[in-house]
Amino acid sequence: MLLPNLRLAGSSQQMLQEFRGYNHNLRIREGEWYNEQNFMSEDYPVLTTRRQRREITTLSRPAGCIVKDAMAVVDGTDVIYNGNTIDMGLSIAETMCPKQLISMGAYLLIWPDKKFLNTQDFSDKGSMENSFAANGTVTIKLARADGSEFGSYVTGTTAPQNPANGDLWMDTSNEAVPVLKEWSEYSAMWVTIPTTYIKISAGGIGVGFEQYDGVEIAGLTGSAEEFNGSHVIYAKDDGWIVVVGIMTTAQITQTGGLTVKRAVPDMDFVTECGNRVWGCKYGMVDGKPVNEIYASKLGDFKNWSCYMGLATDSFAAGRGSDGVFTGAITHLGHPLFFKENCIEKVYPSSAGAHQIVTVEGRGVQKGCWRSLAIVGETLYYKSRVDVCAFTGSLPGSVSDALGDETYTDARAGAVGGLYYISMKDSADAWHLFVYDTEKGIWHRQDATQAMMFCTMDGELFYIDEASGKVYGCGGADSGDIPWSIESGVIGFDLAENEYISRFVVRCDTLGSVHLEVQYDEGGPWLDRGSYTGSGLGSFVLPVAPRRCDHLRLRFSGDKAIKIYSITKYMERGSDTMW
Repeated sequence: MLLPNLRLAGSSQQMLQEFRGYNHNLRIREGEWYNEQNFMSEDYPVLTTRRQRREITTLSRPAGCIVKDAMAVVDGTDVIYNGNTIDMGLSIAETMCPKQLISMGAYLLIWPDKKFLNTQDFSDKGSMENSFAANGTVTIKLARADGSEFGSYVTGTTAPQNPANGDLWMDTSNEAVPVLKEWSEYSAMWVTIPTTYIKISAGGIGVGFEQYDGVEIAGLTGSAEEFNGSHVIYAKDDGWIVVVGIMTTAQITQTGGLTVKRAVPDMDFVTECGNRVWGCKYGMVDGKPVNEIYASKLGDFKNWSCYMGLATDSFAAGRGSDGVFTGAITHLGHPLFFKENCIEKVYPSSAGAHQIVTVEGRGVQKGCWRSLAIVGETLYYKSRVDVCAFTGSLPGSVSDALGDETYTDARAGAVGGLYYISMKDSADAWHLFVYDTEKGIWHRQDATQAMMFCTMDGELFYIDEASGKVYGCGGADSGDIPWSIESGVIGFDLAENEYISRFVVRCDTLGSVHLEVQYDEGGPWLDRGSYTGSGLGSFVLPVAPRRCDHLRLRFSGDKAIKIYSITKYMERGSDTMW
């Protein structure tokens, strides 16, 4: 009897040795994973679990962090710096948190509280603003710039006869613009004194102010009402201040009513550049619409309205772009102010002639001002539709691997060539992603909700908003790290009834590795075996064939792992076998 010859089913194998990280799209390449937990690209092309994080401290009411010579964190009303707790009287109101922390020289500047702290001298702290309200006698006299008073002078429309050298004459021939003149024996003529000053005296009026502060004076009445408005203090003592002004009477007196204030404008976002603090504001201020960019006086974060005609003056400029400001940062020597649809780029000038150019393009998404972080020379941030990289001209997208999911409320930090970003998806679930800017690889780590990041000594730190703990990301690279990787859809590229029969995984772990399979989209995850490692080695995980259109695979484990390769073995079945 003759029997037919049987043809053996064909078989093939594919070895994966390069792991490209996270890709949350419908079609992904070999070596990419549709979902991930706790991996990093440090040992690329090997797939490695992230380093452990070390707990630094626990805060009761965390509101921000920054690194100067040491790390500074805001905890409730206090600042903790280098192990020292300094009571700053900060607000804990929800609308005043989290804080924007700015470093300027030795000073730590805190917004929106408008507070400062000298990190080299903790006694030098307080409010950037200062105000005085008189409740006693206020006296105003003509004086010199240094505060010294004139002995006497003649007031009239005609010049005094037979003047001596240095005699003064208040020329009132032009009632609208009186002029103070001094007789010069050398030139034998009355010489106009170009700038005149008034001395305003009141108990405690000069306390808290400094020479050349820009202030707003209000509450003067009668003939002194003309002195209300913006002024610069040219000299001061506890009991008096000197500002520019002229008066034709010997003295003006009133009781109370006077206020003097050095104010810092309310600003949405702030940044430091070129020894100035820059800020922006969009909205209603004192009943007037505001859309402006500000700069403090050079080297003086307390003064925002000091105008003396010098290159060091404060600065303010209105903007024509529409929409609220969404973030600010200094990048490559330029203060950048973001809206969702544009970037306001400032070109500082040493002569004080600062220029601002509006760059049309994707800006920072509203609520994502903490996503701004610089890696190398490139600025990264979260826009409405993606994560952008900005090199100074136009932003470009780097987040195709994150798929079509919508993310909001992003916060980010940078260390080395890595960009860490914690953000919330449309289901209010948090994700911590890491983008390797040199390799162009994304990884998803876990569900961390980071409040704020900062970097010190080559290590990234963050405040965990859920627990109030401060963590460092530079811990050991081994230990109990739960991990998982989930493949994309498998089956689109399998032909002629091919099916996966087994996997051979080469890895280094001391923990267990589990394999699960999901047949067709939405089906249950089925356990298909496990392995407990003892170091570097290989193991086989069989996959029982089952009729389906497509499938997904999920590997998971409980301890740190390095995966060197995954070999997929495929066999070809008959039309009826599958």
